[in-house]
Amino acid sequence: MSTAAPAEVQAAAHGDSLAAVLRARWEALKGGDVGSLPVIVGIIAITAFFTYKSPYFFTSVNFVNLIGQMAGVTVIAVGIVFVLLIGEIDLSVGYLSGLASVTVAEFQLAGSSHDYPGLVAIALAILLGAGVGAVQGSIIAFLGVPSFVVTLAGLLICQGMIIEILGTQGVIGITSNQVNDVSNYILSKNTGWIVAIVFTSLLALASLGTYVGRRRAGLPTGNLIIAIVRVLFYGGLAFAVVAVCNHTRGVPLVGLVVLFVVVLFSYLAGRTTFGRHVYAVGGSAEAARRAGINVKLIRILCFVISGSMAGLGGIIFASRLNSVDLTFGGGTILLDSISAAVIGGVSLFGGRGRVSGALFGGLIIGMISNGTDLVGSADWVKYVTTGAILLAAVTLDTVARRRQVAAGR
Repeated sequence: MSTAAPAEVQAAAHGDSLAAVLRARWEALKGGDVGSLPVIVGIIAITAFFTYKSPYFFTSVNFVNLIGQMAGVTVIAVGIVFVLLIGEIDLSVGYLSGLASVTVAEFQLAGSSHDYPGLVAIALAILLGAGVGAVQGSIIAFLGVPSFVVTLAGLLICQGMIIEILGTQGVIGITSNQVNDVSNYILSKNTGWIVAIVFTSLLALASLGTYVGRRRAGLPTGNLIIAIVRVLFYGGLAFAVVAVCNHTRGVPLVGLVVLFVVVLFSYLAGRTTFGRHVYAVGGSAEAARRAGINVKLIRILCFVISGSMAGLGGIIFASRLNSVDLTFGGGTILLDSISAAVIGGVSLFGGRGRVSGALFGGLIIGMISNGTDLVGSADWVKYVTTGAILLAAVTLDTVARRRQVAAGR
């Protein structure tokens, strides 16, 4: 993927025929623009392998469990995408999510001086993450300190704050239903169908609105067949997910939270001036500055997004376990989140990738963790497999970048 739109999208934008779009896609593949193909192939391969190894993997019950398991990492990975797009890194998201977990638990604590409603505690935890991101982004943007150093310091500070807050009690139980429902509430089966209908309808209306608006303005409308197929595919996928979930308990609320985050930030990155500026800064910060883009502000806002998503991810983790302890924020959360973004196709070199890649990458990370647990594999298998896939993704990105440069893309 490049900073420009994929080749087939460029062809469709000028109203070319379906054959022209397919030719453009083929030429792009030969030039190194592999798009989402490796991720899709990986998901199919992982599903086939674990289905063969365990009769419980490809079941509706496990699918609902998988949604809950991947939600926290996926949300954090969405924030990481914006930082990677500008060519930076955020190492603080793991323990920042842990600090947000502790914050939401502390602010809903019954009998304390700050016994706030669950929704208020959730908002404060997300604002904490955004505030930390703003501070880190400001140091990076205004003082020029490398993001690696700043966010590594942020990691250590957040870890220290967790120890300070929980040092005397070790564990805080979460009794607020509003907080616990984030990860544990299950929609009724009829509500699940309503969500699928609304999602598909809004997607169709958005596509129709874009087509009509561009046509009235005399702009290229794109290939109508591709637009229809896209709506049918994603709409069908939504109905399929609801059907599978309804075969057991129903659609988990946290799945809607992940969907909302991915759709919102996909729109922000792909359809707004801010998103175009993010890709421009990632492609060449100096060129973006010369074009009049406020590079410092873009950097700060990207770290604010990363911090706020780390805060939301921490809330999801805390809600899932109904409590927090000293281990929150540790383990593989940081590496899993970065891996999810990179495996999903976001370049470590900046300027290339899509927010939706975090969803696919998070799905792969979740499937590996879920599958290895089901088949009873040792922990080292999970780490080695995830590491190998991450290395393959980065290697593919490096090779693709070289081929695109050689092809003049």
